[in-house]
Amino acid sequence: MNSVLVVVAPEAALYRDALMTLGSVIGIYGATPPKVLSPWEACEWTLPEADEGARDVIEQAMDGIDADWALLPAEGRRKTLLVADMDSTIIGCECIDELADFAGRKAEISAITERAMRGELDFEAALTERVAMLKGLPLSALQQCFDDRVRLNPGARTLVQTMRAHGARCALVSGGFTFFTSRVAQLAGFDVERANTLIDDGAALAGAVGQPILGREAKLAALMEESANAPAAAIALGDGANDLAMIKAAGLGVAYRAKPIVAAEAGAKIDFTTLETALFYQGYRRAEFSAS
Repeated sequence: MNSVLVVVAPEAALYRDALMTLGSVIGIYGATPPKVLSPWEACEWTLPEADEGARDVIEQAMDGIDADWALLPAEGRRKTLLVADMDSTIIGCECIDELADFAGRKAEISAITERAMRGELDFEAALTERVAMLKGLPLSALQQCFDDRVRLNPGARTLVQTMRAHGARCALVSGGFTFFTSRVAQLAGFDVERANTLIDDGAALAGAVGQPILGREAKLAALMEESANAPAAAIALGDGANDLAMIKAAGLGVAYRAKPIVAAEAGAKIDFTTLETALFYQGYRRAEFSAS
């Protein structure tokens, strides 16, 4: 089966460096001439003779070059389902940490978040502990947090809108909270969203989260349900340990600026460029992108 090597660079100089470096090593895999996906930004080669060691060879060659790349099967690249994490993936912050700032407890809560996302703590227990620390926070702080702190990451809307324009279904699946996913899903254009529910007394947070908690296994279950048990047709994106099961199960699993445990096991990574790179990995040309 043919493989495809995709390279995406954040600037022209790095794109040139990547092409020069890879051109000296991929010939041993019968590389075809590069196909340009976006001038001076993204291209791909077909490698008909790539073997199990090709990924290691390419990774070694690309060491020190701040450009993203992925070695992927040539068949079935365009996915019909996108399942994406929200916090630190589709948006640039962790909403619970930003809520903690309004409660004056950001340092201690963000430390727990970091450990949970690195896979050092049980996600469900860590979420319960952090939400309990927010007890008494006025509900008005949630809207203020969204208005002041929540922003889509570069390329998020283009990724979602392009896949939808080409017939894909897009699901936002978060271990965060429905207050935020409902609004972020609307901003980016997702078809559906799933997340946890913060319990309140009508005026302030009660310090509890609705059960069952949407964690690692629930994210995997969402992928399977949304794909009708055909995860090979899906692309999954995330950054934390609770995203790893769905990333590994998807036909294309992408670690976005991820924690080490996730980056080490994902089939592809985005470390230097934007979420648009997930489109290049699927073989889209920039001329096919949509942001409407």
